[in-house]
Amino acid sequence: MMLIRFDHVTKRFGSFVAVDDVSLDIAAGEFFALLGPSGCGKTTLLRMLAGLETPSQGRILIDGVDMAGVPPNRRPVNMVFQSYAVFPHMSVADNVAYGLKIDRVARPERDARVAEALALVKLGEFARRRPDQLSGGQRQRVALARALVKRPKVLLLDEPLSALDAKLREAMRGELAAIQREVGVTFVMVTHDQDEALAMAGRCALMDQGRLQQVASPGDLYEYPANRFVADFIGTINLFEGTLSADRTAITTPALDAPIHLAKPVPAAPDATVWVGIRPEKITMTPAPAPRAAANMASGSIVTSAYLGAVTLYDIRTPSGTLIKVTAANAQRSASPALPAGTHVWLQWEPDAPVVLPG
Repeated sequence: MMLIRFDHVTKRFGSFVAVDDVSLDIAAGEFFALLGPSGCGKTTLLRMLAGLETPSQGRILIDGVDMAGVPPNRRPVNMVFQSYAVFPHMSVADNVAYGLKIDRVARPERDARVAEALALVKLGEFARRRPDQLSGGQRQRVALARALVKRPKVLLLDEPLSALDAKLREAMRGELAAIQREVGVTFVMVTHDQDEALAMAGRCALMDQGRLQQVASPGDLYEYPANRFVADFIGTINLFEGTLSADRTAITTPALDAPIHLAKPVPAAPDATVWVGIRPEKITMTPAPAPRAAANMASGSIVTSAYLGAVTLYDIRTPSGTLIKVTAANAQRSASPALPAGTHVWLQWEPDAPVVLPG
């Protein structure tokens, strides 16, 4: 069931268009991510949903109700800020109870709801501590409990993990997703971190220059990007410009000596200019030609390699001068070391590996 609707929403700051004609539906119970580079409009969109900014045109509806003129404190939303904004002079329990006190919730119900919220974020034993006695991850949980204790229909998260170190950030991804599943509240998160969005959200809206580029599941964003911006922003990809063949099942590109063959015809005009993307992990690299000829093959020399734990990332330069990125899995502890720079290698990939994008 649709809970949030952005209906042709635009936001201008003077002559600058921060959000440009965005229409978007978010379902009840979703963990939804607004993703994109700095300045793309995602935070402005979140602030308009919270009531902290007013649309220049268009409507925002929550549960079928137009939010025009509804102040932030009257909206069925609560927000977890990037800085957490916990009160340093209050205990953890008093921080969580603050909004309920303002709403004049009776003490017995308030205490019960605070205890429930702290148990949810695994901070029950820290109720009497002050924020300066907590780690960054624990302060983040306090802010989350304070937002959830008011039982909003929508929880807004503005870069919720950006203040944490890498190890804690990775751990908190799973915890946030688990909490969202348990409480069933709609989460709308803003982030510039693609790994964060792909790991937690059920759907993502990728934005650029105030406009939606694609709204899809993490898997579809990665495997079936709608355009070059999406393909390049999500993960690592090799992008080549080329010309579609007459039968629309191959692409000729100056980057490679041979055409790129496709698994099925592309729905575009013959001889159209297109872009083709191939993810590094979909390319097999060998120090000698494979025993059987593949539909797609190339060769080149290793320029650099980077050991990344689970994989090694190689840059391969083809005879035409094109750099191709390839990832090779490091499956065994005793695996042989990375091939040295200058090694001549052969590359091959299946016809269903490339994704074709508009020119």
